[in-house]
Amino acid sequence: MEKKQKIAIQGNQGSFHHVVANQYFKSEFSLIVCHTFEDTVMSLLNNVADLAVMALENSIAGSIIPNYALIDQNELQIVGEYSLSINHQLMALPGQKIEDIKEVHSHPMALLQCKDFFHQHPNIRLVEAEDTADEARRIDANQLQGIGAIASQEAAHIYGMEVLASSIQTIKNNVTRFAIIQSLGKLIPQEFINKAALKFILDHQRGSLAAVLNVMSDCQLNLTKIQSLPVIQTPGKYAFFVDVTFDNFTHYEKARKLIAIMASEFKILGEYTKHQR
Repeated sequence: MEKKQKIAIQGNQGSFHHVVANQYFKSEFSLIVCHTFEDTVMSLLNNVADLAVMALENSIAGSIIPNYALIDQNELQIVGEYSLSINHQLMALPGQKIEDIKEVHSHPMALLQCKDFFHQHPNIRLVEAEDTADEARRIDANQLQGIGAIASQEAAHIYGMEVLASSIQTIKNNVTRFAIIQSLGKLIPQEFINKAALKFILDHQRGSLAAVLNVMSDCQLNLTKIQSLPVIQTPGKYAFFVDVTFDNFTHYEKARKLIAIMASEFKILGEYTKHQR
């Protein structure tokens, strides 16, 4: 009998990380719930989990920079990705109406993404919490009347909540990209690789970044993301985190070798299959 993979997520059952795990992993797995992203990383480093799901960027809020740093600093590998449409549901214990709700608890980002909806309900007080799904769990566990949560449809199902309003986010096309990461394990076979996440540091010279971008263009790589972060303890120097896609691995390999020569520091954060939405 095949051993179940152990998958770590940040957040409780019903969180968007849990939704991604259910949709990405086709076979049955054991779920490891972690309180923070740091705990998620430690579950990998301590061999408690085989793989983890970690949000990297949102189409509204942008990059989740601390998570890139966690992957980089802990020598983790990105082995996959999944883009999920984020639909926020307003939920509460069954038998209530929106008019009965005095407070809504959720993660600050969820509250921010739904602010236009709550402008129509000024009597509702918004309360920040650490996790979307955990607030649904807490309301159910304590049978809290008059308190609502913003969370996923899956959270409503798991915790027996009634959805009072669906898809209440202001911007309906709201997508979060999640990385599938590991500490140790099998790498993706070369024939399935068409996307890579790279980090490089360049000397502080005019045109150094432009030269790297020219290499990417000449080798037919499509730059889908670029993010710069200051190098710690080296003022004025920056590390660049880039995502590239490609159709030909040989062209990518050539670019990778050239960039490694041009950069003062070069690192592959992951090589994997691009998610097709």
